Amino acid sequence: MGKEIVITVNDKSFQGELNDTDTASEIGDELPIEASPSFWGEEIYFEIPVNLEENEDPEEELEVGDLAYWPDGNAFCIFYGPTPSSKGSEPRPASPVTVVGRLSGDISGLRDFDRGSAEKVKVELAG
Repeated sequence: MGKEIVITVNDKSFQGELNDTDTASEIGDELPIEASPSFWGEEIYFEIPVNLEENEDPEEELEVGDLAYWPDGNAFCIFYGPTPSSKGSEPRPASPVTVVGRLSGDISGLRDFDRGSAEKVKVELAG
């Protein structure tokens, strides 16, 4: 079982969990992380202080709610719907990522944000 986390975008919080991968462990060691988010379709991503050159277990087909590390941008990614690479409603990253966790509960509130309204995102341990 991984670490319980809270992701806050502006003032809305979402619950999640980091998995047991080495990549997720490295990210967990850096928490809390606060950054200015970028968007790519229905994906929020932001640079984090973790620099891994390769994916631990590269994936390109994801599910809504997946949390991932994108080594090409040293970025933490939150997938909540289709991206420009999607072939349907499933999220697809621009290039392979390592899935490091998953959001839980209702994540539909992530659709309320866009480039103009999301000023900051914070990832921290729950509790």
